[in-house]
Amino acid sequence: MPTLVLVRHGQSLWNLENRFTGWVDVPLTETGRAEARRAGELLKGFRFQVAYTSVLSRAEETLSIVLDTMGVRLPIIRDQALNERHYGDLQGLNKEDTAKRYGADQVKLWRRSYDVPPPNGESLELTAKRTLPFFDRCIAGDLRQGKNVLVVAHGNSNRSIVMRLDQLTGEQVVALELATGAPLVYEIADDGATVKSKCVLC
Repeated sequence: MPTLVLVRHGQSLWNLENRFTGWVDVPLTETGRAEARRAGELLKGFRFQVAYTSVLSRAEETLSIVLDTMGVRLPIIRDQALNERHYGDLQGLNKEDTAKRYGADQVKLWRRSYDVPPPNGESLELTAKRTLPFFDRCIAGDLRQGKNVLVVAHGNSNRSIVMRLDQLTGEQVVALELATGAPLVYEIADDGATVKSKCVLC
């Protein structure tokens, strides 16, 4: 039975500064690198055949640290379908300052609704519409071949995948929080159904 492990990248500089990041390429902090090393330690008993990541450096660096810590080398597939949700005009803005500018209720709607995008950006629904076809075509294809797959991506692209695997509604998934650097482990049946899932840091 193949295993899928999802990891959100370690803390980035803009996570630390409470800013909307989206597709802006910002580096990990030292805390983020430590989170990636911890994830690698936790995953040392796993045997993967392939890894996936986004084209953003915070995810790529997290994956690199995880693999170095595990002491393994894998084929790596990078694709922007796994990029973070695009926050449009909010990218780079401090979240508290944005709430003062647009109103807390409006910003909460942009951040926590399933289908309301920020100006010139993506909702979680739109993020899922680009992430899940790639998941179905590529990642699930590897799982169907019996490969164990490691995916290091972002909070919202990973939430899209979790929504599919755990059969969550749009309303349920918006309340889901994925911690930075915390591996989520799924055992996948031959028909693609989730057999068992767990967070190895929980």
